[in-house]
Amino acid sequence: MGYVQEARENHVKKKVEEALRSKMKQKALKECDHYTSKYAQCAAGRTISIVWQCRKQAKELNYCLHQYTNDAVLEAMKREYTLQENEKGSARV
Repeated sequence: MGYVQEARENHVKKKVEEALRSKMKQKALKECDHYTSKYAQCAAGRTISIVWQCRKQAKELNYCLHQYTNDAVLEAMKREYTLQENEKGSARV
């Protein structure tokens, strides 16, 4: 399957894509809650020193979040959405 054909199949409206991105981010925050807590504990009461004092926690959090918020995940969500919409459309006929 060519890139252009795949892009057409995964094309969704802008509002749908925004909703999928929001859903993706919510899932990522839920899955990475442990790392978020560790970072928040480290950052509590700090200002500028957060940058070097909490570097390890920030890297762990970013690594976790990236696993759930990347282009591959978004494309999979778009494919799933498109398949669901196609099933709904064929069920109506």
